[in-house]
Amino acid sequence: MITLKIIFWIFLFIIFYTYIGYGIVLYILVRIKRLFKKSKISAKEDEYEPEVTLFIAAYNEKDYVDEKVANSLSLEYPKEKIKQVWITDGSDDGTPEILRKYTDKGIEVYHEDARGGKIGAMNRGMAFVKTPIVIFSDGNTSLGKESIRRIVNLFADPKVGCVSGEKRIYSKDKDAAAGTEGIYWKYESTLKKWDAELYSVVGAAGELFAIRTELFQHVEKDTLLDDMMISLRVAMKGYTIQYDPEAYAIETASANVKEELKRKVRISAGGIQSIVRLLPLFNIFKYGWLSFQFISHRVLRWTITPFSLAIILILNIIITSNEGFINFNSTFTYLFYGQMIFYIAALLGWVLENRQIKIKALFVPYYFFIMNLSVFMGLNRYLKGNQSVKWERAKRGN
Repeated sequence: MITLKIIFWIFLFIIFYTYIGYGIVLYILVRIKRLFKKSKISAKEDEYEPEVTLFIAAYNEKDYVDEKVANSLSLEYPKEKIKQVWITDGSDDGTPEILRKYTDKGIEVYHEDARGGKIGAMNRGMAFVKTPIVIFSDGNTSLGKESIRRIVNLFADPKVGCVSGEKRIYSKDKDAAAGTEGIYWKYESTLKKWDAELYSVVGAAGELFAIRTELFQHVEKDTLLDDMMISLRVAMKGYTIQYDPEAYAIETASANVKEELKRKVRISAGGIQSIVRLLPLFNIFKYGWLSFQFISHRVLRWTITPFSLAIILILNIIITSNEGFINFNSTFTYLFYGQMIFYIAALLGWVLENRQIKIKALFVPYYFFIMNLSVFMGLNRYLKGNQSVKWERAKRGN
């Protein structure tokens, strides 16, 4: 039993470190860094106004095109310095035709009937980008008015090769699913701010991120997480990925947790694929802080931690059955019942979700369970190789 208990505590520590401990360690490291190095704001920021390309790879976005174009034209940055490139490969709902109405506004539309997925559109479309900075954005998101300005300001530092904006979740209904998804992204936003301050963010948000055009390299055509692969390969060249939460893209929350699961399974499959392709990044002697951040913030969530949750449940049952389920002198008894309460709450959340009953308190364990379940499902898809690179959009809420 001693060996099982030691293994239990090891895996429990991994779970704690992944979701809470890394944030604590990161905060401490950032505070220490502030003591020795005061942050400096470049005096050149206000003078730095290069031309930029707003790049949108869109598939069947007719319901969002007019709103997206209007939003893009209203952004606070010299209009003559913003180019707009839309790649609409495979769209057959009239998206290209709607966009061509805006050619007099400087909108460039490049369409092919064949559908090769988002990464195929990005690889093809980069040939049309002639500006020093390219800003990637989704067709169904709205950008904050100062987003381009704030992103460009960070590029005034020559060490910055990529800038990630923030994904914000909007829902008119303010239901439990949207609220939980929003809480998750707020926590992620905090970690990204600290990551950037320590050294570098470890992966950009696909809804809004930018790179120096010269640093772009074609990504494998079966890539699922284009934003992660593009941004981290830029970082592996010695540049940093910075982050500004006030440069943001707003999209509606998933319509329900089932739709969120569909999205997260794809992300998990892509995360595992990315880890395999970014194996050199595990070399902490070469990449230093970037390796530490990558492993702590990304790798654990998509590999060891979900399995750790299953392992500590099994071990807890074995240990508690040996010591007695009513032995309240044992810490393992309390941990066992704590896990039972958690999973029962997750189950209730699932039952109520199916009956369209929204109780926010139950969505925290349910959403957490869904997050980790998606890793197992994503791993299965990755190993079977049956995850398509083509858009598989989750239904969004109103």
